[in-house]
Amino acid sequence: MLNDFINKSRVAYFSMEIALHENLPTYSGGLGVLAGDSMLSAADLDLPMVGVTLVSREGYFRQHLDLHGRQTESPETWEPSEHATRLHVKTSIHLDGEDVWIGAWLYELNGHMNGTIPILLLDTYLDENTPENQKLTHYLYGGDSRYRLKQGAILGIGGKRILQSLGFSVFRYHMNEGHAALLVPELLKQFPFRSDDVKAGEFPFDLPRVRDLCCFTTHTPIGAGHDSFGYDLVEDVIGAEIEVTILKKMAGDESLNLTRLALNGSQYVNGVAKKHADVSREMFPGYRIHAITNGIHPHRWVCPQLAELFDEYLPGWCHEPELLRNVDVIPCDQLWEAHQTAKTQLINHINQTQNVLLENDLPVLGFARRMTSYKRVDLLFTNIDTLKQIAARYPFQIVLGGKAHPNDLDGKHLIQQLHILSESLRGDIPVVFLENYDIRQAKLLVAGSDIWLNTPLRPFEASGTSGMKAAINGVANLSVMDGWWIEGCVEGQTGWAIGGVSESENGNDALSLYQKLECDALPMYYERRSDWVKMMKICIQKNGTFFNSHRMMRRYVCEAYL
Repeated sequence: MLNDFINKSRVAYFSMEIALHENLPTYSGGLGVLAGDSMLSAADLDLPMVGVTLVSREGYFRQHLDLHGRQTESPETWEPSEHATRLHVKTSIHLDGEDVWIGAWLYELNGHMNGTIPILLLDTYLDENTPENQKLTHYLYGGDSRYRLKQGAILGIGGKRILQSLGFSVFRYHMNEGHAALLVPELLKQFPFRSDDVKAGEFPFDLPRVRDLCCFTTHTPIGAGHDSFGYDLVEDVIGAEIEVTILKKMAGDESLNLTRLALNGSQYVNGVAKKHADVSREMFPGYRIHAITNGIHPHRWVCPQLAELFDEYLPGWCHEPELLRNVDVIPCDQLWEAHQTAKTQLINHINQTQNVLLENDLPVLGFARRMTSYKRVDLLFTNIDTLKQIAARYPFQIVLGGKAHPNDLDGKHLIQQLHILSESLRGDIPVVFLENYDIRQAKLLVAGSDIWLNTPLRPFEASGTSGMKAAINGVANLSVMDGWWIEGCVEGQTGWAIGGVSESENGNDALSLYQKLECDALPMYYERRSDWVKMMKICIQKNGTFFNSHRMMRRYVCEAYL
């Protein structure tokens, strides 16, 4: 089984989270789903890759909401032996004064086109470890700074050692976000200069050789999103593995900044949209940062009803999403019927699980993402009276979803506020909040919505792949001009822009949102159905053909890997 994957040199893709399957809680949100989509496209395109991640036995968390919108969490436990194969190789890493042993599971990720990508799930739940160390790979983004630093070391250092122990030949290392950046100093150990060739104060490793091996994708334009650790903690936790003096030369004098470590250790660096690359260059001046805009996996995210139509009229679209440019050959009535079926499935799911009943003939506004302040999920509710006035003329219904990190008190408060606002709209606008939003519910929502909302504070939306998932299902976006939407918005054709591109527009976004909703989006839905279906086709034609992970991975191959 493993021998099938070590017979060729591969790209090793390191990511703290990878959404392997909708039933496995190995992801928290957009980063992990993107990683999963990337690996699925790699399988479809038969790319020589291997994924490296943590097993996350307890998942991110299962979200529970009471009647007042108060979020509590519980573990989302899964058993790796039911889905993966235990590999009989172990390695160790010295953390916090003791050896921590790391094993691995092999998960075979099967693509739609019969290709398979090996995914290594790193696991410290071994008899050799103390009970505390056994839990180091249990919780995705759990614990304190010490716990997360240890996880980063297990991913970057332990992942490299596991690959070597298993006999993988790697010609490129891809760090998906900075969590795996400790891979860089681990690689440096392979290329030391002879001690008699190094003068006092000079760097003792062949950094250019390591840089040639590495590429790095940064995902966040928010400073707090870049992990940083004080060197006192670093010395305690990983001082036996890595010289702190070396880290200071590469990761900053004041603290270990994993993003800066990855930047200095990679020959190719990219942001996940053109705008995000611009913002990243401002955050990290002096670095050459490219842009490869994200994409979503076509077969994973196109609903079954549309996929059936695409198979009939556009055979081969899964492998060549650019064939979707010919979507005009699909009869409008069949496209509309497919969307209505997807919408009915969403509404049936909601009506069976919620105490709010939605209606099939009213448009659905969908909004789902991580619940945190800069996402501004509450922007839609800025003026309740205005919202009611619009709904009195053009009735609509709202479906929300998303989790707040257990330590994000502001995010949790935001969910509570949304529940209060939904109660204030009862009888005027139906509002539903989906509990424990995950891939399974996301598939229903991105296909069953009629309008997809995204209202982040500029310029903090790095990409925004949920809008891409909606677009390939023919769902128009009504979104702030940030992230991917700057590239994907054709006003009145693929959806509508909220405000302009400038950050100065942030204060006017609520008014712009209401105007576009009342004067453009809802009138077209109710009064010009043929134009609406035409717009659905243009969404698929212009955005579905481009914002997909097949195109994205082909660009990574050509620009970053080769």
